Amino acid sequence: MNKADLIDAIAKKAQMTKKDAGAALDAIIETISGSLEKGEKVTLVGFGTFDVRERKARVGVNPRTKEKIQIPATKAPVFKAGKELKEKVAATK
Repeated sequence: MNKADLIDAIAKKAQMTKKDAGAALDAIIETISGSLEKGEKVTLVGFGTFDVRERKARVGVNPRTKEKIQIPATKAPVFKAGKELKEKVAATK
């Protein structure tokens, strides 16, 4: 499912126009992204938690030259699925 498919599904389920569903989805994405930028955790009970984790600096190896390179520390967004979401996915086989 891509963004357009998701907008169509939201519009049908919430009985709203595709334009309104698209605006709502964009607002949700912007709000979650903004919170993560500030270092805040976003928890949607039953669905999951969006968070930011810090990755430490480390030494890596360039696969072509076998040269050791320094990989700098960075922050990465992570998502941890909630119990209800895990159960729904596990139930569908």
